[in-house]
Amino acid sequence: MNVIENTEVGRSMDQDMQACIEACMQCHAVCVQTIRYSLQASEHARSNRMTEAGHMRLLLDCAAMCQTSADFMLRGSEFHPQVCGVCATVCGQCADSCDRFGEDAQLSACANACRQCASSCQRMSTAA
Repeated sequence: MNVIENTEVGRSMDQDMQACIEACMQCHAVCVQTIRYSLQASEHARSNRMTEAGHMRLLLDCAAMCQTSADFMLRGSEFHPQVCGVCATVCGQCADSCDRFGEDAQLSACANACRQCASSCQRMSTAA
């Protein structure tokens, strides 16, 4: 899914930026899905660590930062390197938080998406 191909903006973006936008959008989606998954799991369990306030805040922060980073890059903002740097930090912390839950497939997928986005955003933050 390349959301920026065949557009004027897309032609002026390099491949690293396009890849970063895609990683941000994927991470945003997975974090939102993980929030839903965690809330649904908590409905079936009397006590569920997946809905701890700190973990849920990180998922929300990560989803928001990923969306914001993608938006800054899509519109060619001169501030995208700084925003991508913050996004990389938040994604890294969210991945670590998801890893605390062991072998859960959804949380592992979220941690992987967060790490991929963190890596890509880190490259974008230092490339400018």
